[in-house]
Amino acid sequence: MAEGLRVTCLSCGQANRVPAGKLAAGPKCGVCGADLMGAKVTAIDADTLRKAAQDDTPLLVDFWAPWCGPCRQMAPQFQAAAGRLAGEVRLAKIDTQSHPAAAQRYGIQGIPAFILFAKGRERARAAGARPAADLVAFVRDKLGVGP
Repeated sequence: MAEGLRVTCLSCGQANRVPAGKLAAGPKCGVCGADLMGAKVTAIDADTLRKAAQDDTPLLVDFWAPWCGPCRQMAPQFQAAAGRLAGEVRLAKIDTQSHPAAAQRYGIQGIPAFILFAKGRERARAAGARPAADLVAFVRDKLGVGP
């Protein structure tokens, strides 16, 4: 397989290899053509989460449910954070009502909850609704990158 970073497509679940220097250049999935590092939050299922959590690239996941008021209020802030982190970190959300096994697997006890994955492992967690700026600062702090 070609050298590069493993990046799972959040749309189709296919693993892709992307040269590290090309992450900010808008790489596309080789199967479905979806943007791999874009500014859009993608709704994913448990299987895609399992694969993407093992990627070389950072992934911030919002565990939420449609009946949760704070989760619904958090959605625009999460999308704004995705725009500010585009090309650096991918943002995805998983509906814990539709995918309870994912919530159980990752030990989610309250929502909204956020898990940051990087280099194939969990790096940090946060819980509760917060402004986009706080999410961006949380991610950058935990990854050890500048503001």
